[in-house]
Formats: sequence, structure tokens, C-alpha cells
Amino acid sequence: MSTTRPNGSLYTKIENRIATVEFGHPASNSFVSELLERLSNEFRKLSDHKDVSVIVLKSEGDRAFCAGASFDELVAISNLEEGKAFFSGFANVINAMRACRKPIVGRIQGKTVGGGVGLAATCDYVFATEAASIKLSEISIGIAPLVIAPAVERKLGKSGLAELSLYPTEWKNAYWAKEKGLFSKVYDSIAEMDKELDFHTQKLASYNPEALVKMKQILWEGTEHWDDLLLERAEASGKLALSPNTKKALAKFKK
Repeated sequence: MSTTRPNGSLYTKIENRIATVEFGHPASNSFVSELLERLSNEFRKLSDHKDVSVIVLKSEGDRAFCAGASFDELVAISNLEEGKAFFSGFANVINAMRACRKPIVGRIQGKTVGGGVGLAATCDYVFATEAASIKLSEISIGIAPLVIAPAVERKLGKSGLAELSLYPTEWKNAYWAKEKGLFSKVYDSIAEMDKELDFHTQKLASYNPEALVKMKQILWEGTEHWDDLLLERAEASGKLALSPNTKKALAKFKK
């Protein structure tokens, strides 16, 4: 059952050295700023948890994985400070996931948009179902996926990022995402995916935790500058959100 809380929900369960982090929001598992902050803090905490070797990131329900950032908060941005703070939410989550010492396995059960694609791209290994189509819709509402672009490009390459971002109304299916390197495995159903996910993470958690930490470091070599880069991108996004063209585009969607 999905949460009805307006600020969303976040739960973590630790069992057999696997931490399962589950987020939810009544608006298709989208993220308000408070929920993004809580998720960032959770990854930072789990990074040094002595009883955790592997982290699974999942969302509530059996439909959308994540609808991105809160549309209501985006529409409400009225100055640059608010704009930078809003877009810094996903910047901080991506950096927390990147810096986390434990490998993060994503569980993507359904459609994923915008910042949700950024979350999937920042996972180190991703299980998905056939229903897990993806889309970067930002350009269509007057902004751009600047903050998540480094994470998406790291998995899909520059051409994949262009293909997603410059056709913002088109859904790409899960097999396209797997072919491009965003998804590691794609399954016919949630039940099949969860069975394989459970088997895989239990095996992974049984390995030498020091080796897992070292491998995670190797996977993210060369991204240390993201701490500054993503916040710079957040500020640039905040400026875009205030432009007349964006306000006009958002007004249409608000109707």
C-alpha cells in the first residue's frame, strides 16, 4: 500500500547485511525537498554502517518508480535562492549515493521520469521490469536536466543523454535502457525481478565487504568534482526556472 503522507515516506530495513531503502509519495513517488534531504542523509548514514554491505533502493507500490521532483514546489519557485535550493535536492542525493561506500542496487518496477532517471543512473547495478520506461521531460517545461546530466551521461554516454533530453515527450522502453547501460537486468514481471534481486543481493552481501568498498571507489573514480559541479548546475537550473518562457510553460501544465 502506498503512503498518503504529503511529505512522503522513507523506510530502511537492514537484514543479512542488506539495507533496503524504500521511498514513497502519493504523487507517483515524486520527491518533495524534505524527502530528498531525508534520502541524502540516509545514504550518508548507511555509508559507514558496520552491519551493511549492500544497499537496495526501491520505491513503494507496483506502478511508477519515480515521477521526479515535486511539480508543486517547482511552480512555487519565486527567486534564485529558492530555485537553487530546489534543484540542490537531487544534487545532494546523487552526491550522497556517489560518495556512499557501499554498492547501491536499484529496483525499478515502473515508469521513471526526470530526477528518477538520475537516481537509477546513480545506482551501481539496476534491476528493472519491462514496465520501466524512462523519459527526461525537462526541456518540454522550459528547464533542462542539468543536475542529473552527469550521472545519466556516465551510464548512457553523450549520445544517449541527447536522445533522451532532446526528445522530452518520448518514452524509451526498458530494453533501450538496458542496451544503453542504464539497466543491468530486465525482467517480465515484478515477481521475477524480486526473486532474482533477492538472490543476487544475498550473494553480493556474502562477499568480502572490504572488496565491495574498494570496487565502489573504482567505479566512481574521476567524479570527485561533482560536489561542486552539481551545485553549480542546480543554480543554473534555478535561473531557468525563473525565466518567462518557463513560467509560461509551467502555467500550461498547471491547468
